[in-house]
Amino acid sequence: MGSEASNLERHPSLDERFDPAIRIVESNPAWPARAQEELSRLAEALAPVAVRMDHIGSTAVPGLDAKPIIDLQLSVTAIEPRERYARPLERLGYLFVPDPESPDFHFFAKPAERPRSYHLHVCEAGGKHEFRHLAVRDYLRAHADEAAKYAVLKRDAAKGAPQDRLAYIEAKEGYVRDLEARAVKWARARRVS
Repeated sequence: MGSEASNLERHPSLDERFDPAIRIVESNPAWPARAQEELSRLAEALAPVAVRMDHIGSTAVPGLDAKPIIDLQLSVTAIEPRERYARPLERLGYLFVPDPESPDFHFFAKPAERPRSYHLHVCEAGGKHEFRHLAVRDYLRAHADEAAKYAVLKRDAAKGAPQDRLAYIEAKEGYVRDLEARAVKWARARRVS
């Protein structure tokens, strides 16, 4: 990693507990259109650096109840230099939320204050983070039973600590890790066949 990645300081919002968006709502058929509208704005601003852009996360899975935040993914040729995409994203209202524990993966949020409407995950095209996010999305789309289990878990996690984002993340952590492993294995097997 370059010096830019090693100079990251943890953004204070990563440790904030209160978030009014930590609630699970019924799947909204408008989510894909909202995602596409935002992806179009991003494409216009990021054309020189964007290799691929995707709607990911729970709002990208039809019928899956979710937090009312659209997750998007921007794949770039290289994470550094970050300014190539960070400045255009800031002009669009995105806040860079650095985490020194993830120097090969960057996170942006819009608007800067909570509750947020969009989360943007920036990763290297063809890399493990891009593959992992797409694998989970596609796996949940293809396995309604897994999506239903995940919805129950999310509802229980949100009810257990209303609007507490750290408790919500912790309550899902083990399940999400196992879900990602199943999804990645499934996606790799599909590549081979």
